[in-house]
Amino acid sequence: MQDNTVYVVMGVSGSGKTTVGQLLAERLGLPFHDADDFHSAANIAKMRGGTPLTDDDRKEWLNQLAASIREWSHTAGAVLACSALKEKYRQQFNEAATHPIQWVFLDGSEELLSERLRARKGHYMTQQLLASQLSTLEPPTYGLRLPLAPELTPHDLVNQIVAASSAEQLA
Repeated sequence: MQDNTVYVVMGVSGSGKTTVGQLLAERLGLPFHDADDFHSAANIAKMRGGTPLTDDDRKEWLNQLAASIREWSHTAGAVLACSALKEKYRQQFNEAATHPIQWVFLDGSEELLSERLRARKGHYMTQQLLASQLSTLEPPTYGLRLPLAPELTPHDLVNQIVAASSAEQLA
């Protein structure tokens, strides 16, 4: 039996979505996708310039992601790293999937996230946009919430996700 599960590793910039998502995909033998790769050049330029995206800016990006989730849930499943900041975005994704998405929320303090963003080089998502993301974030009340701490490695987080997935706590 083929597993068509789609995992969405979500959180604000600096939470480790991409790193954890890549490790999870590798561990589960699923394709990995980063929602950042779906942004238009205009959106990337806007963020690089320090301007937060609006819902209008995100509309086509969200539509492309939802279509991809629909496809992945029909084929081999996937792991997607995506901010998924608002509940309405997550509901759009849930409606696109053929069965429940496995949600993983990487939840860190503003201090920890700021520290991580200061250390990150070469990414268009800067520390300046963190406050905007945190004010926009509507934390999910479902799925797996993983509090971030400096002593937790990405591998530790993946181990927690796999354990929770086995116990079916992510939907």
